[in-house]
Amino acid sequence: MGVHWIKPLEIGQATNTYLCKMYRPDIKEWLPTTLKEVKQRGWDQLDVILFTGDAYIDHPSFGNAVIGRVLESMGLKVAIVAQPNWKDDLRDFRKLGVPRLFFGVSAGVMDSMVSHYTAARRIRSNDAYTAGNQSGYRPDYAVKVYSGILKKLFPEVPVVIGGVEASLRRLAHYDYWQDELKPSMLALSGADLLIYGMGEKPLREVVNLLEKGVPFDKITTVRQTSVFVPAHKELPLNKNWTDVYLNSYEDCLKDKKAFAENFKTIEVESNALEGFNRIIQKTGDGIIVVNPPYSFLSSDEIDDLFELPFTRLPHPKYKKRGAIPAYEMIKFSVNIHRGCFGGCSFCTISAHQGKFISSRSGDSVLKEVMKIAQLPDFKGYLTDLGGPSANMYKMQGRDLGICRKCKRPSCIFPKICFNLNTSHKELTALYKKVNAVPEIKKVTIGSGIRYDLLSPSHNKKAAATSTNMLSSWPATMYRGGLK
Repeated sequence: MGVHWIKPLEIGQATNTYLCKMYRPDIKEWLPTTLKEVKQRGWDQLDVILFTGDAYIDHPSFGNAVIGRVLESMGLKVAIVAQPNWKDDLRDFRKLGVPRLFFGVSAGVMDSMVSHYTAARRIRSNDAYTAGNQSGYRPDYAVKVYSGILKKLFPEVPVVIGGVEASLRRLAHYDYWQDELKPSMLALSGADLLIYGMGEKPLREVVNLLEKGVPFDKITTVRQTSVFVPAHKELPLNKNWTDVYLNSYEDCLKDKKAFAENFKTIEVESNALEGFNRIIQKTGDGIIVVNPPYSFLSSDEIDDLFELPFTRLPHPKYKKRGAIPAYEMIKFSVNIHRGCFGGCSFCTISAHQGKFISSRSGDSVLKEVMKIAQLPDFKGYLTDLGGPSANMYKMQGRDLGICRKCKRPSCIFPKICFNLNTSHKELTALYKKVNAVPEIKKVTIGSGIRYDLLSPSHNKKAAATSTNMLSSWPATMYRGGLK
């Protein structure tokens, strides 16, 4: 599988005077988006149908493409319905029929309300994740709307929700746009299961259980998932986890301090290297159960994701509608890691991708660079070689045993943790390897650089104290983190 690029001279029809590469698309290179494309593959029924508020861009930087390719790699028949029309007779929600396993729903790469409104609550006139940069192709609270439609049309088919909008709204949360406290997205949407964070691992486990014949309503103890349990039913059992009870949604409506206490608990549990606490919150006539997260991906695991057969291109159906700005920005860039240990109060990277860094191997990065070099409009300039958290590639605790116990929200503020290895050796070595590729003329770092990680005063102080602190670790712990 892979996009086929050819040169005119190679097919013996060079009537033009230039040797530019031509693109000959095969629609089967993308995941199907219409019934016609499904039939072209000879499929009678799909296993999973994914609904998303974004245009379909088959690239590893876009979550729905990654989820689709992960499911495909498991041998499933998968299709993507991108930006379905929720205003007409709902034909987009019916056109591919009923999936064998479940529907998957995501608002897209961003929360739909952030896509729609400015910080001043003014309606945006454009949408970077839509062809032609046009607005109006997704509803407000897209996860709630899409899930509600699917449950109404196909009440017996399970709906799994995920992505940023579902993930960061998995418990009672403050909604800036309506200036009110809202319950979990599970309660709002009526979905059957919520996968939070980067969902590859929990998704695989859910599918494996379904393929073994486990009924969907019995899948309640998978890590990094959340379920809604009606008040009259008992909570699912798991002897390996400890239940942590939050203040109820109703209590939070009455008392802001109750909500603040919840927020602190959620942050601590979400940032655990190996979580064993299950979060419980009463909401209306039921209970939200949030299972502990998985640990961060190993280098081999994240390499496997980036080596799935992406075309790295938007679906051909958008050709006449104009460019997709979000794609244009990243098409010549390479993501080399995920996660962030910065703990910045204004940012949600760690809330969604996790506090610990998952880094790709140098070989995997170089393979992607070579794929980019073959794109027809590539001129030799990589616009980024980084990640969401700037220069944190290959950085982690020297002793992960300490990280397992630590409750500190940031590894670098107010000062760099004595246990954190901030060496840039592997990062700069990767820069040099990519820069040495003949097709690469120049590499720029578009994702930014954290200068506190480069500061000699910060790092010398941390390195000088690391040996003594490691040996006396138990005496230096407290509930809030490192002293």
